[in-house]
Amino acid sequence: MLDERSYHRRRFLRDTAVGAAAVSTAGLAAGAPARAATTPVATSTGAAAGAGRNGAVSFRWWGTSGWRIDIGNRTVLVDPYLSRYDTGLFKGAFNEETPLTVRPTVIDPLVDRAENILVTHTHWDHFNDVPYIAERTGARVVGTLTAYHLGLAHGLPSGQLAPVKGGEVLDFGAYTVEVISSLHSRNGAWSMAFPGVRVSRPPEPEKISDLPEGDTLAYQIRVDGGPSVFFMGASDFAERNLVGLAPDVAVVASAASTSTADYVPRLMAALDHPKVVVPVHWDNFETPLTNPPTVAPNDRKRLDDLIAAVRKASPRSRVLVPEYHTAYHF
Repeated sequence: MLDERSYHRRRFLRDTAVGAAAVSTAGLAAGAPARAATTPVATSTGAAAGAGRNGAVSFRWWGTSGWRIDIGNRTVLVDPYLSRYDTGLFKGAFNEETPLTVRPTVIDPLVDRAENILVTHTHWDHFNDVPYIAERTGARVVGTLTAYHLGLAHGLPSGQLAPVKGGEVLDFGAYTVEVISSLHSRNGAWSMAFPGVRVSRPPEPEKISDLPEGDTLAYQIRVDGGPSVFFMGASDFAERNLVGLAPDVAVVASAASTSTADYVPRLMAALDHPKVVVPVHWDNFETPLTNPPTVAPNDRKRLDDLIAAVRKASPRSRVLVPEYHTAYHF
């Protein structure tokens, strides 16, 4: 069933200079979140609904590596995970048998529309809500072959699923999406939770361990007449795959461990030292999506370390620590 219970299906791109980014880095020395130089929007995201194709471009963080991007009256989502339920992960009692749960009462007020959903990988904290949102909005799901097969397992039609590998540059008119083959982060044992891929349609997933990593992608959105923004969903990368991207803004996942050598210096150099760096995947994603974001002590240290490392490796880059639901204009 939907809502608080287990979810069972219901049928239903530096071509353009950034200029002065509308961000503030005040307070970051203490690790406090910085606010945009704009007024935070309400949790209902219909404000851009009346804008035309050449209207304002805004980026709103939805926690973990999730984003809503409004380009005029068109909306792209990246890893939209809004249900945010308890698996015991942040309590030292992780339960891999936790049932997959979708919360329409949380999702529906935030997701009024979407034309594309970009999935970096298929762990539950990235993919959990994707099938429901795709079914509700008719959005195309762009992701790995694993995402494709998991979408089929959830009852989505094949025509709504766009399997990609990395190297594709998809033209949507007002914006393009470049797909980059990437890597998932490693834990302290140089391993990861739920590795593996789905090479055929599996049974409908029921628990979080039914959603494997499924290979990892990154994306660069290049808005016509606007910024190019690079999105990561996990804290590792194939360095050679990033050369030449040179984004205006880099959305960078906070390192899960120290297993990846020289993570930040290599990343900043490969991306040609972006003008703005936005850390993500540092919040406690099993708490409500309300400000200020809840941060576990270990994650606070990792966030502070990431900020310090960016400032050292790329001193001309601005660091923006986002808040939920806030419209950022780069």
